[in-house]
Amino acid sequence: MEDQKKILCVGLVCLDIINVVDKYPEEDTDSRCLSQRWQRGGNASNSCTVLSLLGAPCAFMGSLAAGPVAEDLPDVTVENFSKISLGQFKWIHWEARNAGEQLKMIQQVEMFNSKLPEHQRITISVEIEKTREPLYELFPHGDVVFVSKDVARHLGFNSPEAALNGLYNRVKKGAVLICAWAEKGADAVGPDGLLLHSDAFPPETLVDTLGAGDTFNAGVLYTLSNGGSLQDALTFGCRIAGKKCGFHGYDGIREK
Repeated sequence: MEDQKKILCVGLVCLDIINVVDKYPEEDTDSRCLSQRWQRGGNASNSCTVLSLLGAPCAFMGSLAAGPVAEDLPDVTVENFSKISLGQFKWIHWEARNAGEQLKMIQQVEMFNSKLPEHQRITISVEIEKTREPLYELFPHGDVVFVSKDVARHLGFNSPEAALNGLYNRVKKGAVLICAWAEKGADAVGPDGLLLHSDAFPPETLVDTLGAGDTFNAGVLYTLSNGGSLQDALTFGCRIAGKKCGFHGYDGIREK
């Protein structure tokens, strides 16, 4: 029964409009568009898509418009979140957005967990991708915390190793902190203080990097939620993110 519990991803869903050109355009130049596609996007939505393609039971929670036009859609509130049954989930992942509300959601999960034995508790993860100071209050509230290269640089760190060493004191005791760094791969540190690393796995031909970070996150969540080691999670996340860069969209993940 525990294996059938789902991973819930909370955050953004949006429409990505992708124009394909024959080479990366130079600034202030015109480029002929070879093709265009519309694709569902958003960090949490993308990660949920990849989890589903990997075969993980999962669910998404975010704001959707009633029609084709969306203006000023509100983010998920704690009131929305309180209506779901937490017992169906083994892991809940937040894309940091409206941190004040998300902190209240996490506190609800912590209260739920406090009444359960450790092996039945929901694992909490947060992704801090945007360089917005209010989001940083979520650092100490995840069992697993993903910090982006942009945030690391914004806070003065020029490598994943430096970021992990400098930011680990912000996470709670016993947490895992992960920092992916594009072509340099990804690093992580856990409660034992051991710094782990995985190289990147670039495809033979680079095709589409949109959502590569979300794919990495999903690979890590998939591995850890199935009992894999942190090193295995890092390596799988980098490997599947690299493969995703070799084709458009996400459907090819199922075939890889």
